[in-house]
Amino acid sequence: MRPLHIGLIGAGGIARAHLPGWLELGARVSVYTVDGSAEKLAAEYAGRQVTAVAGLGELLADCTAVDICTPTPTHKELALAAVVAGRHVICEKPLALNTRDAEEIATAAEAAGVRLHPAHVVRYFPAYAAMQQAVSRGELGDLAVLRFTRGGARPQWAPWFGDPAQSGGVIMDLMVHDIDIARWIAGDVVRVHAQTRGVEHATGGARAEVVSATAVLTHASGAISHITGLWGLPDQKFRTTFRVAGSDGLLRHDSTSVPGYRITAQGVRAANEGIPSSPMTESPYLTELREFAASWEEGAGEPRVSARDGIEAVRIAEAAVESSRTGRAVEITASRAQAARTVIQEVTR
Repeated sequence: MRPLHIGLIGAGGIARAHLPGWLELGARVSVYTVDGSAEKLAAEYAGRQVTAVAGLGELLADCTAVDICTPTPTHKELALAAVVAGRHVICEKPLALNTRDAEEIATAAEAAGVRLHPAHVVRYFPAYAAMQQAVSRGELGDLAVLRFTRGGARPQWAPWFGDPAQSGGVIMDLMVHDIDIARWIAGDVVRVHAQTRGVEHATGGARAEVVSATAVLTHASGAISHITGLWGLPDQKFRTTFRVAGSDGLLRHDSTSVPGYRITAQGVRAANEGIPSSPMTESPYLTELREFAASWEEGAGEPRVSARDGIEAVRIAEAAVESSRTGRAVEITASRAQAARTVIQEVTR
């Protein structure tokens, strides 16, 4: 692999999860933030190949790729700036707050001939990767019902989480992980019915409101996925589960029963802020970044997450948000998804 120079935008929890991975891959990393936190992060890695830069233009000047680890509302502007500069883009999930913006980013990347990698890291967690491989080998037969849960303490370390207009709420910010996994495992989704309970908009008071949501996805294959997300009280322990049933078998997983599964902090963290990890396996963030970087080499294989995957996760999550708001099921017609793919294909011709 050629020497890497990564432009890391952001210095929060996800940036701190990505940075050790880049260093493990031998990358030189330039960090940029708008609030001075880049300098603090670089100082924590004194003696390593990590430096803070003063502006976005300086960051984009000569890096190999840009890794966007910033609040969701900033993704589109930063991704498009990186694409214009001719840089590959890794962007934290969700790719954007709506399908239109996600498609615009992907179309621009295709036109510029650069890679766009939505960072759906759950595909790289061992249990989920093993489950997908088992399904691909046909070990479960025809899939019937898939159940996914994901929950923990409500994020309060940054105010934008408490504004659904910026975070997309529990569906777009949290459940989009399992929405992506459900589509990865069972194929495209044609219908979504969702419901949210609790107050998503944070009031700023001392009380932490509990918010939960459930989405039922109907796949084109006929399989049904039930996805539940929870932003709980401050003492709510983070937990994920899945239960995938097919005509020939059943697979299930519970993070709380896995030895070594834990929530870790990168540096100093606010209350309830942490990153799922395990000391018993390679960091899924490292695995993800290695696969992305390898795909930049001529003739290399495709990573397991594509730009289209990022778009479709946003499309389904956006439909779930709409369903929750209106109380009605939302159809995701094949023509809508195909139209998006056609636009991207036309740009490359």
